Amino acid sequence: MSEPSSHCFAIRVYYEDTDAAGMVYHSNYLKYAERARTEWLRDLGVQQRQWREDTGLGFAVTRCEIDFRRPARLDDVLNVATRVIEVGGASLVAEQIIRREADEVARLRLIVACIDGHGRPARLPKNLRTAMSAATARGVID
Repeated sequence: MSEPSSHCFAIRVYYEDTDAAGMVYHSNYLKYAERARTEWLRDLGVQQRQWREDTGLGFAVTRCEIDFRRPARLDDVLNVATRVIEVGGASLVAEQIIRREADEVARLRLIVACIDGHGRPARLPKNLRTAMSAATARGVID
């Protein structure tokens, strides 16, 4: 089940993702969310390595809040829905919801900054800001 206004990315839980109790270790949800944001950027035409080489810019999470709702377990197929809430000059606010079928497993709210090669804030290039804003306004990222 996808969230309205979202980009969806599926991922399976592997043995290496779980803790001694057989549940997904809490930090792995951050990895799942990162992979989903990377695929969202790919869908917007941004290959991060090439983009960094071409522009000298990258992304850094400056804030992340996670609410853990239910545990995910070995072999679960999770769907990470990414929704951009706001696009600013040098950052964006996103919400990511991780589900197992209809069950919400975790909910993240993030601020992601555009940074230069020295780790300082940098303006998002206009074409990328426009694409992000259009996807946000359109309600779905194809």
